Amino acid sequence: MDSLSFPASDDCSQPPGSLQPATSVVVRLAEARDVKELAQLLTLSFYSSEGMMQWLLPLIGMGIAEDVRSRLRSPGPHYACFVAVQPASLGHPAAPEIVGTIEMTVRPDSPWQFRQGQHVYLSNVAVREDQRRRGIAQQMLAACEQKALEWGFRDLYLHVLENNQRARRLYFRAGYRLRRVEFSITALLLGRPQRYLLHKRLPN
Repeated sequence: MDSLSFPASDDCSQPPGSLQPATSVVVRLAEARDVKELAQLLTLSFYSSEGMMQWLLPLIGMGIAEDVRSRLRSPGPHYACFVAVQPASLGHPAAPEIVGTIEMTVRPDSPWQFRQGQHVYLSNVAVREDQRRRGIAQQMLAACEQKALEWGFRDLYLHVLENNQRARRLYFRAGYRLRRVEFSITALLLGRPQRYLLHKRLPN
């Protein structure tokens, strides 16, 4: 492990490792009927709608929808996609809305290790912009931890960009710590942020 420490922040009033569940959403496994909403959420979360990109978003969304549909159709033994659903209220009896999502799978450890193991890797963490800072991401992370234990794994990993301060604070509060900084020549040349690989080990 690299001798690097994940920076604390001034917004860490909760003890590291604590996950405060949101009370306004239900976290469940994604289903085929969720593909359209999932693709829209992921597209708007990871791609800008400014300038020329606004014309490309529909095409990007179609590609994301097909990828999600393919993963849900053939998930494999160690794949899960969770969605955070906001139930319909009495004043708004419309169908429930998906306001967050997270995916998890099992990946092999470094191919350079003599005895290769496996770990859980989290990806595509997204919360709808108008629903952020309400504990939704924490509840989805908690669901992933429970699923990881069901699979028999205690080590979870994920990536975060160095300039994504809000996400870094979220993961720090959830108990994740910096495993290593993944330097990229391309990122350096283009002035793009580096990726941080974070790790959390679940207790027995």
